[in-house]
Amino acid sequence: MSKLGHLLTAMITPFDADGAVNHQQAKKLAQALLDSGSDGMVVSGTTGESPALSFEEKLRLFAEIKSAVATHGAVVAGTGNCSTKESQQLTKEAEKIGVDACLLVVPYYNRPTQQGLWEHFKAIAQSTTLPCILYNVPSRTVTNIAADTVISLSQIDNIVGIKEASGNLDQIAKIIQGTKDDFLVYSGNDGDTLPILALGGYGVISVASHLVGIQIRDMMEKFVNGKAQEAASIHRHLLPLINSLFVISNPMPVKWALNYLGFPVGKPRLPLVEPDEKVAEVIRTTLKDYKIDLPIVK
Repeated sequence: MSKLGHLLTAMITPFDADGAVNHQQAKKLAQALLDSGSDGMVVSGTTGESPALSFEEKLRLFAEIKSAVATHGAVVAGTGNCSTKESQQLTKEAEKIGVDACLLVVPYYNRPTQQGLWEHFKAIAQSTTLPCILYNVPSRTVTNIAADTVISLSQIDNIVGIKEASGNLDQIAKIIQGTKDDFLVYSGNDGDTLPILALGGYGVISVASHLVGIQIRDMMEKFVNGKAQEAASIHRHLLPLINSLFVISNPMPVKWALNYLGFPVGKPRLPLVEPDEKVAEVIRTTLKDYKIDLPIVK
């Protein structure tokens, strides 16, 4: 699954002035991300406001992005939700479109047991030939998928990795220790990327790479090539920017930043809103200290 790449951007979903998905701007953004360090993108994940997108909107977005990037970058479709049946249906349709993999979030709201999680993910994986990446983000889903459950699921051929956003490095270390070398453990928090690489992780599914993808790639490459101190220096430099992108819930800050920098992506959909002036000032002040890698295509 190395074709998926080490640096994937958790891509925002652009909207137009009327609140509809802006497919032209989405395609421009996807290409700009590839031009600024990303190996591909996750479409309709948390950062893409997946709970606010309809089934039909997601499918068209997958198709538009895949047509824009073709074979130049991986398109990972966010097809998981809290309904096993709906997740299977969306995954099957995404496979027909030709996406490269799917991202399956831990079901939210209904709070399954570990056995329920195991059966949920197994059922989705068995409904498709796509590579499946699990997504653990208990700050949003309440439920945490335990390391032992992940290790068991990794034995299913097309469950190839996990986006780990628990922030629990002990748990992440146990997953890396207990899975095969080709199981891809991605950092799901930008601030955890270097520590997870140090534990043996594979890469990151990043929000900050909307803005500083080349620098994140440089950090990871330096670490892999034995230049740990240089990698750590880049990591430390990027932390204030990363923190500013999570001062309120993602993706509100990063969408504001893109609009402010001159890459129009529209407002978030309700119930998300634009940052207030106090939060905007934090982001605006922080951005002044950084070189922006994203080509600004209006």
